Amino acid sequence: MDGGDFRVRVENAMQQPVRSWHALAGGMISQVLRVKLTNGDSIVAKVGDGGHDLTIEAYMLRYLREYTDLPAPAVLHAEPNLLLMEYVPGQIAWEGEALRHLGELLAGCHQVSSPTYGLERDTLNGPLRQPNPQMESWIAFFREQRLGYMIGVARDSGRLPAALELRLRRIADEVERFLIEPSARALIHGDMWRTNVIMRAGRVAGVLDPALYYAHNEMELAYMTLFSGTGEEFFDAYASHISIDKDFYSTRRHIYNLYPLLAHLTLFGEKYVQPIQASLQRFGF
Repeated sequence: MDGGDFRVRVENAMQQPVRSWHALAGGMISQVLRVKLTNGDSIVAKVGDGGHDLTIEAYMLRYLREYTDLPAPAVLHAEPNLLLMEYVPGQIAWEGEALRHLGELLAGCHQVSSPTYGLERDTLNGPLRQPNPQMESWIAFFREQRLGYMIGVARDSGRLPAALELRLRRIADEVERFLIEPSARALIHGDMWRTNVIMRAGRVAGVLDPALYYAHNEMELAYMTLFSGTGEEFFDAYASHISIDKDFYSTRRHIYNLYPLLAHLTLFGEKYVQPIQASLQRFGF
């Protein structure tokens, strides 16, 4: 990154001189910086490398702010290679009251609905394109636009063994055996995990890096049970607003998590082969 050019671009966008900047954690598809302005304010800058359009992230953050109570940071400026946002102080600490607050907020987000699954435009899941054609059937949407699509992405990355691809395609062909058509279409954040939530004083202060679309709400909940999970406080608070079917825990979450596991296989390599195999074995594939 050219520091002089970066300073000029931020100062032109903000109409305020820049005092300093330093790197923040994160930034898979861009460099993330905290920028201090001479008036004492801090903002966050994402600087792209030309490979991804940061206006897509700006669109998603604005969508969350318009339609939900999730505290997405305000977008201050957006262009394909530069996104300026409100700086949200806090910590990544998923515990106690903050998790209960997250459960309440996410239940509210999931009560925002749409006539169709998908979204009015494609989005991104991390650096990966996320297709969102608007469809009336959730099972068809999941089979074609999530599981089937990500199988193809993982295969094209060279990291999906051919035999495992065949097993995945067999379960995709029979996925209606395990899924249901939900009673409502839910707006989901789409990438709700530990590093994308900022907590402060027992509350959720900010949510970052969305991967929006309308889905079965369990798609989001499933991802939140993957890896380190969120704990009982979150699910208890969420279930006080939206009930969670027992078959979600025993069956559907394992199907839904094939999508993020395939994305992680694509991005991070073969250590995700084993959990994919374990999920397939659970269902006899």
